[in-house]
Amino acid sequence: MQKSTDETQDGTGRRRRLVCGLLVTMLLPGWAATAADVRSGPLKDLNGFFPFTPPADRTAWEARRELVRRRLQVALDLWPAPSRTPLNVVEHGTIDRGDHRVSKVFFESLPGLFVTGNLYRPKGITGRVPVVLFAHGHWKDARLAPQTPAKLRRQIANGEERFEEGGQSPFQSMCVQLARMGCVVWQWDMLGDSDSQQFSRELIHGFQRQRPEMNAATGWGLFSPLAEMRLQSPMGLQTWNSIRSLDFVLSLPEVDPERVAVTGASGGGTQTMILAAIDDRIRLSYPVVMVSTAMQGGCTCENASLLRIGTGNVEFAATFAPKPQGMNTANDWTVELATKGFPELQQLYGLYDAADRVFLNRGEHFPHNYNAVTRSAFFSFLNTQFGLGLENPVIERDYQLLPANQLSVWDADHPPPPAADPAFEQQLLRWLAEDSDTQVAAWLQTPQQIQKKLRPALETILGRTPAAAGEVRWELGDKTRRDGVVVMDGLLKNTSHDEELPVRWLYPADWSGDVVIWLDDGGLAAAVGANGDPLPAVGQLLAAGATVVSAELATQRFLKSSDPQRQRTVDNPREFAGYTYGYNHPVACQAVHDILTLLKYLRSGDTAGHARPKQVHLVGLGQTAPLAVAARAVAGGEIDRVAAETAGFRFAAVDDYRHPLFLPGAVRYLDLPGFVAAGGRGPLLLLGESKADLERSAALPSVADWLALAAKPAADRGDVVTWLRAED
Repeated sequence: MQKSTDETQDGTGRRRRLVCGLLVTMLLPGWAATAADVRSGPLKDLNGFFPFTPPADRTAWEARRELVRRRLQVALDLWPAPSRTPLNVVEHGTIDRGDHRVSKVFFESLPGLFVTGNLYRPKGITGRVPVVLFAHGHWKDARLAPQTPAKLRRQIANGEERFEEGGQSPFQSMCVQLARMGCVVWQWDMLGDSDSQQFSRELIHGFQRQRPEMNAATGWGLFSPLAEMRLQSPMGLQTWNSIRSLDFVLSLPEVDPERVAVTGASGGGTQTMILAAIDDRIRLSYPVVMVSTAMQGGCTCENASLLRIGTGNVEFAATFAPKPQGMNTANDWTVELATKGFPELQQLYGLYDAADRVFLNRGEHFPHNYNAVTRSAFFSFLNTQFGLGLENPVIERDYQLLPANQLSVWDADHPPPPAADPAFEQQLLRWLAEDSDTQVAAWLQTPQQIQKKLRPALETILGRTPAAAGEVRWELGDKTRRDGVVVMDGLLKNTSHDEELPVRWLYPADWSGDVVIWLDDGGLAAAVGANGDPLPAVGQLLAAGATVVSAELATQRFLKSSDPQRQRTVDNPREFAGYTYGYNHPVACQAVHDILTLLKYLRSGDTAGHARPKQVHLVGLGQTAPLAVAARAVAGGEIDRVAAETAGFRFAAVDDYRHPLFLPGAVRYLDLPGFVAAGGRGPLLLLGESKADLERSAALPSVADWLALAAKPAADRGDVVTWLRAED
């Protein structure tokens, strides 16, 4: 869609004439607003305020919970989840510790991607026993490296640790004590930590700048615009490692699938919350120093585009109700949890008569960690909830620390894979993309799958549906008459979402009852020429009796004032899309919201003082064309016909995460053809496209088969889609 000015004007004029002629066939038998809009205010970031208000009843909550869970799954590249490939588990180097055993384990969560860690087993097992998954946080080399003597000395003095030997590693301390309590324990590495070095720590947890060499259609890397639009992220990979870790431990014959717990602190607390929220196999959750209405997780591995828009960590924890869940406070961002967040969790659990199943261990006098006092609270909670039969409170005993060389999974017989290999990074993301495309394409084979799988995904990406469009009222700003056409400028005020949309109505002398929404890069002036007269194409629509309305969409209003081709981003020097779009809708989504606001008003029965229209048609030209197609995908029956000058546009071609048409997730669901498919079989005109172009962009036979319907005669295809080449 990047053309010279003359070519753009010539092409646009020709296409407008063509759009008009087709729409007229289908239809026949100067004021500017300064809007006060919440979206023009400061962007939200991870340090915002994230309150949770429980619904009034269980029915309302369970509907809300499904939306939150879907958001997590979509944002983390789990809707659909990657294909479960063989784990190829390798267990070796088992050490007998008297009352328990420790093994070195690695397996493949995805082809070629290794999850590394240690498996602790109690000795003398009879019957099936509980299992605990222990996710560590951002302590460097957490599984392998002990704390410094000076740090441990301070912790002992403060009452955080008890033992000079065992206190050197809170991670080993946790695992040893749980094994002594009769539990199997799996502790695995975060990406870029300890034995997991296929991605560097600097990339996964310290990413700073976009990498141009990793931003190509044929080979892209994490954090690139294409990875974001495919929803591929370090957080998604780590979450998949957590899910496959659960697959692994549940494959062990001694593990009781009804007593599966997960815990972790800081970044491990984030992993704990997320796994518990999305995987029903978890029976007890204990996220430490992470549940909060304040800071939501500062690392790039704790954030992802779409993830926390309209939600946050307390609500993530709430999705686990009514199963037993514990958490704690410390002198960090969790310091106010006892009064902000936890009472609401108790209220929610109360809807299930299970308020005693959610537990808060207060420790505001301790710094940010998973110390012996907090571990003891977890042991005691686990003991009670899983019926281990031990005396509460459970107190740790000292043990002899294992050195790193006895814990590391790699040795001469088990050499590590190459570290920080860009080729592997690109290969893995390509595999995920191909696997995802194959699964999503299969959804297109039946209307039921489109309705149950594809549309919910796109609704999550776009962030609004007609049902949630809100209450809208009209505010007139200016009214004139020009050559028999009434021109009204004003605002549509969406009072539910605190949004305002500048619109311009062109009313013919004899209204037929049809409305055409005419969108173009010109905003309010899209339907008129430089002299103020309606464009010839619009004039023909007015002569046919249709009202034409144009609007100033978010993509034209909420960009950087210093650079109108870039979106605003949060005040963070790290060039990571998730820090902005994990908390805020991109302007492309906001523009779709504007279209839904306009549709809601048109369908409400009070169209700027006139009756409800008989039919509503949508025209999208220039950069608004893909937005019109996106709106159609979620609008259901609110739009009767759509014409869009897509001109071969694909979201995959957007190479800057600040571009106005950057839309996280769009490519994940087959790009523009996916949006077309989600819109169903209503009449659609795409300009500047060909069937061959669409087939190539989808690159999948199943998608091509679906698109081939367009090539059939109208009588055979049921008026599905009208395709026109650019030269037609």
